[in-house]
Amino acid sequence: MTDKTPKAGGAPRRRGRPSADCAQGADNLLRTARRTFALRGYEATSVREIARLAGVDAALIAHHFGSKEALWLAVVDQIVGLTDPMRAVAIALRQDATLGPRVRVERALLDFIDRVFEHPDIGIFFSTAATEEGERLNVLVDKLVRPFHDVFLPLFEDAMDAGELRRCDPALLFSLLTQGISKTVAYSHVLRAVSTLPDDPARFKREISDVTLQLLR
Repeated sequence: MTDKTPKAGGAPRRRGRPSADCAQGADNLLRTARRTFALRGYEATSVREIARLAGVDAALIAHHFGSKEALWLAVVDQIVGLTDPMRAVAIALRQDATLGPRVRVERALLDFIDRVFEHPDIGIFFSTAATEEGERLNVLVDKLVRPFHDVFLPLFEDAMDAGELRRCDPALLFSLLTQGISKTVAYSHVLRAVSTLPDDPARFKREISDVTLQLLR
């Protein structure tokens, strides 16, 4: 008679959805890959180096993503997920009839600042990836640049039409403000050489918010 009692070491693994540990491992790899791609660029980054920094075997990256190209694309998709709430806020603000046009712009930018402080390395990743040419740049534009402009520019245009913002190219104004914010936060270690603001994150965030609103006015 065959003994069907499970052997020491636990019950056999069931097929189905990945375990929480597996999902967490993939997320850790993506965050590590995001930082490494941001600092070194795509070509100078190796899968082996990402694995070493993540504290895993390089075979795990192949298991989860298959290739460096697929890993980079997964990082972009992760950023899309992290920034989706920003777009949702901008859409909701435009539909809020209780707020004036410029107030909507201000609140959208303040929310943007909050998100930038949550994930400052996204700014570095974007700056580095924006130097790419070819298909990776196309992916960046299609998944991050255009979707942002599609929801933020109408807020700026509404405020300009209402005479609450000075008339200019809304895409230029949006780019100057958002890139200035994200790069200032992402490269706060450079600012630290000439300012003590980065040593006090709460004050740093308040100052960036105040200066951004002053620039709008």
